[in-house]
Amino acid sequence: MPSHISAPRRTPPLWLIPALWTLGLGLWGLSRQGSLWRDEAATWQVALRSAADIRAMLAHVDAVHGLYYLLMHGLFDWFGPTTTTLRLPSVLAMAGAAACVTVIGERLAGRGAGLGAGMALGLLPAVQFYLQEGRPYALVAAGAGVSTLLLVTLLGGRDRWGRWAAYAGTVLVCALLNWFSLLILPAHAATLAWSGAGRRMWARWTAASAAAVAGALPLILFTSGQSRQVSWIPPLTWHMMIGPAVLLAVGGLGALVDRPGGRRLSVASVGLPLLAVPQLGLAAVSLDKPLFLDRYILFSLLGLALLIGSLLGAAVRVVAPRFPAAARWLVPVLLACAVAALLPQALAKRSPSSRVDDVLAMTADVRRMKEPGTAVVFLPGARRDAELVSPEAFSGLRDIALARSPRASGTLNGVEAEPARIRAAMLTQRRILLVTDAPEAARPENGRREKVKAAVLRDYFTVIEDERVRGRRVTLYARR
Repeated sequence: MPSHISAPRRTPPLWLIPALWTLGLGLWGLSRQGSLWRDEAATWQVALRSAADIRAMLAHVDAVHGLYYLLMHGLFDWFGPTTTTLRLPSVLAMAGAAACVTVIGERLAGRGAGLGAGMALGLLPAVQFYLQEGRPYALVAAGAGVSTLLLVTLLGGRDRWGRWAAYAGTVLVCALLNWFSLLILPAHAATLAWSGAGRRMWARWTAASAAAVAGALPLILFTSGQSRQVSWIPPLTWHMMIGPAVLLAVGGLGALVDRPGGRRLSVASVGLPLLAVPQLGLAAVSLDKPLFLDRYILFSLLGLALLIGSLLGAAVRVVAPRFPAAARWLVPVLLACAVAALLPQALAKRSPSSRVDDVLAMTADVRRMKEPGTAVVFLPGARRDAELVSPEAFSGLRDIALARSPRASGTLNGVEAEPARIRAAMLTQRRILLVTDAPEAARPENGRREKVKAAVLRDYFTVIEDERVRGRRVTLYARR
């Protein structure tokens, strides 16, 4: 090469910008001021068990999260149990999802749409919530991004068996993390139909999808016997559909702007089904059995991000002919406005009060109130998660209701004694420390054990001290 000819400058890939942006959003306030809420506490205490103990527990409860628990067990072993270890996988996963959305948007509608989609994903309030959550939902979103990108690649003419195998494997892994993610398959089927896929494409997609479903089917059948875990989810109501309706309206606007000519692959044909089908599918299932929770279909928001990117890309195309200099700054300026508008929500999502409760918040009160000979009672028994996550705070306290420990019983929170034995044990105590939910975080408890605990404390004990903090309540009782 002649010395006067310089080599072309290599610019970094576009997807790197949204990936780093989302990573930064995730690392910002990651510890949430040292708080840990009840769902994350379940991850924490299960991940500290041995692999054999985890497998024994999954036979009784939470098998739907088995793969995730084993993953976190390995990470806790390797890096130690910290809130960073707990939440960083979700941050990295959502950064990967943002990268996938960027590539899809850029490939189908140009750089403006791709950049807008990737940057918008991390700003969505629900994404910011689960971006810093020690649960599997962000990992499922990353898998949905990878599988959708693979489908777009295959529909774009790069039809290889290896990619179909990767597609099936990705869908299967997502299903093993949370099998509600299989709702992505009818969304992808709608994309195939909308884009006018041929018979060969349909046949290969059907084979890959069937393989993924077959791999997940044993888990689906097994976890159907553990459905009591989700019995607390309320029935579907019209007001619960307001949020999804708003999302679908925004997504529909993005699809209209995209306006593909004829039956071809486009942002609309990918993003709208990805947004709408999981939302409507889970709502339809919930008419029979209440299961509608936004976290189960968090991955559908990748479709919303794509459609928002389509709107931003269209705005750039409108402005560019008349104001080419302004067009280059349009997406950054609009994103800056969105950041400013959503800043209060972003700050709220990173505070301990953003969750139902804080398992660790009342441990200082427990340390202060306890004294030798004090018993501890958890109401309901699931509030034992505080002791399981912070055992040093409860050292010296006798858990008089517990019959078998969580590890020995293969359960999340242990097995408590029969109500009569709990009552007798409580009546022999001089001081009892009650750990329960604050009223604003409590669910109705109708179990016999819970009724007995409450009745004994009400009829035979007097309140000495009562503290409420971040959704938890600690009350010290003395025998009358």
